[in-house]
Amino acid sequence: MSAEIPASREVPKKENRFKVWRQTRPFWAGLFTMIGGVPIAYLPYGDMRLGNVTLAMQTTAGAGALIIGVLLITLGLTMWFQPIVRVFAGVATIVLALVSIPVSNFGGLIIGYLFAVIGGGMSAAWAPAPPVEETDEAEADAEHDGQASEEAAPALDPETEAMVAAVFPEQREGAQPLTDTTIDAKGGRNSAG
Repeated sequence: MSAEIPASREVPKKENRFKVWRQTRPFWAGLFTMIGGVPIAYLPYGDMRLGNVTLAMQTTAGAGALIIGVLLITLGLTMWFQPIVRVFAGVATIVLALVSIPVSNFGGLIIGYLFAVIGGGMSAAWAPAPPVEETDEAEADAEHDGQASEEAAPALDPETEAMVAAVFPEQREGAQPLTDTTIDAKGGRNSAG
């Protein structure tokens, strides 16, 4: 692609469909939340074998950890497929991650807790991109050729080549006398509130 050929703003039909889908929702927040839900749900039921020794990390709160893990995975999928509820899903994810600390072996050995808190924060903070406004081809060609419309270009004074004062708001000098006491200023009321 050379500099003379402008890039197309249209999305190719098959190559970038996943990219467009991913950019219209809190994708990474949902992924982190689901990754965080897996160790929280699995570790209370899993066992680890070191040679002939089996370490079982089963706790009495195993059912609670399983529920928290499944809810986190569900919230991650909700972030993907229902991005309109992203703030609720993010706050619920953070609350469940905090609850998982005492319930599920320190939140899935801190790994699940960290992934869930980061995913919840990302979901609560995510906002959709503003829509791209398409301009007419005539306006784009005129601006590209250096012939911008009169409204877009500021007016210049031909004698001094300075901007005309009408472009800038008028500055008021000393319209109201300033005083040092609050009693004299605006009847004693504070202007901050």
